[in-house]
Amino acid sequence: MIEPTWTPERVEQLRSYFEAGLSCRDIAGNIGVSRNAVIGKLSRLNLSRGAPDGERRPRRRKPAAPAERPSAKQQLVMLQAVYDQKADDAPVVSSNSCSLLELSEQRCRWPINTPGADDFCFCGNTPLGGMPYCSGHSRLAYQTGSRQRAARG
Repeated sequence: MIEPTWTPERVEQLRSYFEAGLSCRDIAGNIGVSRNAVIGKLSRLNLSRGAPDGERRPRRRKPAAPAERPSAKQQLVMLQAVYDQKADDAPVVSSNSCSLLELSEQRCRWPINTPGADDFCFCGNTPLGGMPYCSGHSRLAYQTGSRQRAARG
């Protein structure tokens, strides 16, 4: 026959250890159950450790919202401006190349060379607002249909 986890004796031990101020981990070790079992039983018994003077602990602040990204329509307008520029076949100069650890939202994420190679890095130039790539790499990444056909051709 399977014995229940919370016998009346264990519940009394739990209450006495709790009132003595032991941590849930210490209570669990003394009673012979998991820490989560102790937390769950304390919750079901409506036992909680309030802040002194019955005050509630201040809630954690929510993390700051990330910088606002442009809407899809704004991104399309930016990309259209890039497409409308004269398409030159000159290679994009990545004068600010950076490693993966240096990469941020303020740097172009276009990979340079083959991953795993000794000289692998990312472009690092300033990207278009809210986009992952600089203007030169955006032209390569987001090609219109006619440009895609011409590139394949």
